[in-house]
Amino acid sequence: MKITGKSKVFGIIGWPVSHSLSPVFHNAAFDYLGLDCCYVPLPVEVGRLDVAIKAISALNIAGLNVTVPHKEGVIPYLSELSKEAMMIGAVNTIKVSGERLLGYNTDGIGFITSLHEAGQSVSGRSILILGAGGAARAVVFAAANGSAEKIIIANRTAGKAESLKEQVQKHFPSVKVEATGMGYDDLREVSNKVDMIINTTSLGLKQGDPSPVPREFLHRDLFVCDLIYNPPETELVRYAKDLCRGYMNGLGMLLHQGAASFKLWTDIKPPVHIMRQALQDALQQRPSSGRM
Repeated sequence: MKITGKSKVFGIIGWPVSHSLSPVFHNAAFDYLGLDCCYVPLPVEVGRLDVAIKAISALNIAGLNVTVPHKEGVIPYLSELSKEAMMIGAVNTIKVSGERLLGYNTDGIGFITSLHEAGQSVSGRSILILGAGGAARAVVFAAANGSAEKIIIANRTAGKAESLKEQVQKHFPSVKVEATGMGYDDLREVSNKVDMIINTTSLGLKQGDPSPVPREFLHRDLFVCDLIYNPPETELVRYAKDLCRGYMNGLGMLLHQGAASFKLWTDIKPPVHIMRQALQDALQQRPSSGRM
């Protein structure tokens, strides 16, 4: 890749961000299409977010992805939000338009597209979503928008799950939404009420992490999705391989949310097959390191 003074610079801000695989597949796409662009990781500490955002225009940065812990904190600094970003309350993509910073959230469409690739749909499904953070918010609203019949949000802090439930019901009053904790008894009570489980928590990132759902609560009627993609097989995925009718990890969501961002920035159809291969090659060459 040849970088010049005319190259358009894109990147990802977060803390930490050195482990991100986004530069791998975005740069592969730029190279394949012959675009004079590059994509770099930009570590931004929580207390310096305002300085970083104010520098975007001055540094002539063309667009950014936003990851943990800035997806919600970045919102006050943006000129405008897409309907999805406003509803979800989190931004993962910033498009620069002159002096204006436009905020989008492509996590939801990334998840839905990856689910369709696996031959699945949220329509008419009863879904248990583990977690209530930024990724959970995107998945919950995508599921509600995709006509899920019932959504159960389970979180260690039950109040946070309850708050997310109320927000979803405000936008999608026809969808049944419940909130619960993530204790053993909580999960035992709800596991037989659903046919899809989606883990959006970080439990499974580290070697030796247990499954967020006990093995005995999984059953043949379930499709299981763990948004963690590295390691590719968490304990939850291993259980699902043995006990459930289907499963997937979060690699597809990572790929497709990135592809959607690419399209927003460039107005060019992303070469998804090139981006996917770059991701797979990178994962084979590095140890387990994270989700985003």
